[in-house]
Amino acid sequence: VRHILLAPPSYFKNVGEDGLFGWFSAVFAALGPLARGVLLYNIPSVTMVPLPLSLIGRLRAAFPGVVAGVKDSGGDWSYSEALLRAHGDLVILIGDERHLARSVRQGGHGAISGMANFVTGEIRAMAEDGRDDARVERFVLELLKYPVIPAVKVMVARKTGDERWLAVRPPLEPMASQGRQQLAAAYDRLFATEPA
Repeated sequence: VRHILLAPPSYFKNVGEDGLFGWFSAVFAALGPLARGVLLYNIPSVTMVPLPLSLIGRLRAAFPGVVAGVKDSGGDWSYSEALLRAHGDLVILIGDERHLARSVRQGGHGAISGMANFVTGEIRAMAEDGRDDARVERFVLELLKYPVIPAVKVMVARKTGDERWLAVRPPLEPMASQGRQQLAAAYDRLFATEPA
């Protein structure tokens, strides 16, 4: 294992930075000399626990060489931009494809992306060249109308022709047929044309 994608604890909400620092410190201490290559995972839409930039700085200072980067799936460009400014020497990966190209142009290192499973070339151009693609950005808005994991799996099933991809693990539920059709229609409208 080269890297660990580590989200903050999410059972308790509205915890302070000192509490988060204590939790991450305990994890790093438990790993001991194996603590390395940690990618902090900012995904407050799921955890309801954002990662303050100051916390990232404190962890880096207290545990030199342990934090290798941040995956930012917060969907807040002002946070992403500040993260790139404050911690641009780390590997900064974007999870919200709407901000991918812009982050790459400002020093970001790419993405961990659900959409890369079905619009591979487009995401690659955004991640490697910092090239904007309005179709991708618009399709993210379509995906966000549904629970993201089932929606991404719908698109992978459609691309591969393998409906086994529609299966999700509880507590998630598969998308209903109507939602699958609407998502497919939105995809066809956007990607039937060349990039804008």
